[in-house]
Amino acid sequence: MTHLTGTTPPTTDLVPAPRTVGEPARGEVPLTRDTTLWAGPGTETTERWLRATLGAALGLPLRPGPEDAPGGLRLRLDGALAPEAYRLAAGAGRGIEITGGSAAGVFWGAQTLRQLLGPDAFRRAPVRPGVTPGIPHLTVEDAPRFRWRGLMLDVARHFMPKEGVLRYLDLMAAHKLNVLHLHLTDDQGWRIEILRYPRLTEIGSWRARTKIGHRASPLWDDRPHGGHYTRDDIREIVAYAAERHIAVVPEIDMPGHSQAAIAAYPELGNTDVVDTASLAVWDTWGINPNVLAPTDGTLRFYEGVLEEVLELFPADTGSATPFSSFVHIGGDECPKDQWRASAAAQRRIADLGLADEDALQSWFVGHFAAWLAARGRRPIGWDEILEGGLAPGAAVSSWRGYAGGVAAARAGHDVVMCPEQQVYLDHRQDAGPDEPVPIGYVRTLEDVYRFEPVPPGLTPEEAGRVLGAQANVWTEVTEDQGRVDYQAFPRLAAFAEVVWSPLPAPAERDVAGFERRMAAHCRRLDALGVAYRPPGGPLPWQKRPGVPGRPIDGAPPDR
Repeated sequence: MTHLTGTTPPTTDLVPAPRTVGEPARGEVPLTRDTTLWAGPGTETTERWLRATLGAALGLPLRPGPEDAPGGLRLRLDGALAPEAYRLAAGAGRGIEITGGSAAGVFWGAQTLRQLLGPDAFRRAPVRPGVTPGIPHLTVEDAPRFRWRGLMLDVARHFMPKEGVLRYLDLMAAHKLNVLHLHLTDDQGWRIEILRYPRLTEIGSWRARTKIGHRASPLWDDRPHGGHYTRDDIREIVAYAAERHIAVVPEIDMPGHSQAAIAAYPELGNTDVVDTASLAVWDTWGINPNVLAPTDGTLRFYEGVLEEVLELFPADTGSATPFSSFVHIGGDECPKDQWRASAAAQRRIADLGLADEDALQSWFVGHFAAWLAARGRRPIGWDEILEGGLAPGAAVSSWRGYAGGVAAARAGHDVVMCPEQQVYLDHRQDAGPDEPVPIGYVRTLEDVYRFEPVPPGLTPEEAGRVLGAQANVWTEVTEDQGRVDYQAFPRLAAFAEVVWSPLPAPAERDVAGFERRMAAHCRRLDALGVAYRPPGGPLPWQKRPGVPGRPIDGAPPDR
């Protein structure tokens, strides 16, 4: 066996960057077929992952061995460390030891070990038989800056099959992201099986055709598009995520973005002003005027939906990342025109003693926030749910800039920062004409790297209510895995460093250093099969000539 001499990447090429890396000493710890794995109590998820993933990539059995085996790999917990913190130590005679403040911390340490072993560790089978991988003698001490390090995948506009979601959970784990926000319902599709309402997927999960490009585009794909996750698919996704210490937060959008549900069950719509029986699952993009009727029947219907959602997405209160208790209820972009025209909606406003239609939406959202809270779950919604007041305990996804998050934090609510102007990864990455289906503002790799989740002006107490941040990937114009990859990467790697690493102020961040490390990290993405945007621009097959988008010129506003 020959050693992989000189090919181990420098420790400074780690992404996201760890807090501290001790100066590597001479020599390295090799991993061979004789290397044993000892896993202390509470580290079983990492033990399984190491054998299934790292072992498969490098052809190593990683057989169980004693704790004191020379040159072995050891996993242990240490309550003196913060919950997601870890220490990775490698040295002559002692092998490799990963210590975490929790099972999650040990797992994040294993992700760092994988990066230290080089790109081959990111493959599914060995590609260099007879070569012994190893890592240098060093110590890495690390912990995340934020607790919520999220990615939102919109599987409603374009359906992502279950295998694609599992793949993205692996990509998240490789970048130490720990919350997957699944946007499961919208006007263009309902993606989760609900037993008591089978038409939600029989009818609501398929549309007859799809707009190609921005909603003003004259182009159509006349093939039906759709799909949904069965209950067992959801259980598998949740379990797969939990093995990787990732919480899955489901979103059931209401009262707007609901035409797919209304197409399946027309009584959910405002039947006194719209012929809801004629509505189909929407085939284009934008803000849809067809919203849920504020009736008792609608409330009972969505309570039934949420009862099944809570069953499929159980709250793991013992987790080091307890965000599995969250359920997202949308609340954004709800036009009020139908409520203004609806006699039934106006009677509801009068009966409740509400001021207007905006207060009616606040009442509607508040009903479900209270319903979830009564069942021990934490409601979260887009920042529109602040309008009209918000019940204690509810959290806010601040998407229309920072203002909603600032207002929420000052009102005592937890906040997840995901401002459209900074971390919407469906927005274009360059102003050049070759950028495929250009949407929104130009947000380069550098722009995302300079994103700061905590805005200035908050008191320390208010800043403490910023749970973290998430990057959002909307899929109106990202119709398949390759397009999602292109929009997400490499910018998701920059976002991961922003929410994990203790970076300086945005203007002081070492962009050139990060870009240098990304050159090494792209070799890992290559090994994983990620169709990222190359630094020089899209490859010929990544372009979409002739498909109109919706570019916004100028710098994004700070709002």
